[in-house]
Formats: sequence, structure tokens, C-alpha cells
Amino acid sequence: MKVDLYTQKGEKSGQIELPKEIFEVEFNGDLIHQALIRQLANQRVAIAHTKTRSYVRGRQKKPFKQKGTGQARQGSTKGPHMRGGAVVFGPLSNRNFSKEMPKKQRRKALFAALSQKARENQVIALEGYETASPKTKDMAALIKKLPIERNVLIVMPEKDLNVAKSIKNLKNAKMIIAGYINIHDLQKYRTLLLFKESVAKLKETFTK
Repeated sequence: MKVDLYTQKGEKSGQIELPKEIFEVEFNGDLIHQALIRQLANQRVAIAHTKTRSYVRGRQKKPFKQKGTGQARQGSTKGPHMRGGAVVFGPLSNRNFSKEMPKKQRRKALFAALSQKARENQVIALEGYETASPKTKDMAALIKKLPIERNVLIVMPEKDLNVAKSIKNLKNAKMIIAGYINIHDLQKYRTLLLFKESVAKLKETFTK
């Protein structure tokens, strides 16, 4: 499959061939959904934490005498039915939300998502981007010249601080290194902008 190749000035300079083993895979919505749920679950951090009887501050002394008060007998103020007492079956911060998924399935889901973007003409390529210093204004102007709808995920072969800083303050763009491309970002950003050298990096990383 071929996609349009653009220069840094935003002009079309030709086309580039995408590896068929990555960008010509059959769509599998169920597998993509499973991979997305796994990624989101693994990003979750358990924050809510309640205290059981062993963690509640207080004494084990009886709050009042056993008999003669007309109330039910109590052995401690730490009980869940007491004011300021413990919580039963409450959320704990050691809860693990992570999910497992075989590596082959994760890659197949990633290839299916990339292939679907290519079929929907949401993938374009860029020859390169050179700048002496980071300028958000120049990057915004380039994105405006390219056929980009709504937002864009920019895939680079390796980290470039000048490019990263130029994109950082743009709400409709995100930069990612080819080896870290993932299902969540592919679903969140409509257009995929590949640097020319990123195509070879994707093939090297995911088709060993």
C-alpha cells in the first residue's frame, strides 16, 4: 500500500510504500477492543484506600461497661458500625487492575488498527523536519498545510528534542517514537503522520 509523501514545506513530493505485513492486515474489531481495554487497565493506579480494623486509630478498650447502660454491648470503637470506625470490604490501594494478553495478539491488534487507518486514507508521510530551535508556530503552520483532520499522531524514528518541544504545546498533535506506537493513541488521533524513516523503524521493531 502506498501513501502520499510530503515535504517540510507541506508540498506533495510523491508516494511511499508501506510494508504490507503491518498495513495490509484484516480488520479485527474484537481484538483491537481487547488490546485497548488491556492498555487502559494497565495504566490504572489504585488511589482509593479505606482502613480496616487493624489500621483505624483508637484503643481496644471497651467504650462503656458491659451491663446496665441499656445499650448493646461493645468491645471496641473500631467496629464498622461505630462512628469513626473501620470500613468493611472497602477499596484498597493494593488492588491490581492489570490484564494479560499474548504478545502475538497485541501485535496483531496493532497491525489491524494501522491497516484500518491506511484503508481509510488517514495515513500520510513526511520526508523529515529540520529546525535549529523549537518553534511551535512553525510546526502548527506545517500541520495546517497538510491534509490533517481534527488531530494528528506524529510518529518519529527516534527522539528529537526540537521537534518534541515544537509539538508539546499543540492541543491537536502528539509525537511518539515508532517503537512506542500503541492502540490507545491510534484510536484517539485520527490522522497518522509517519516520518519517512519511521516506516523502516516500524518494520524493524514489530516484524522480527
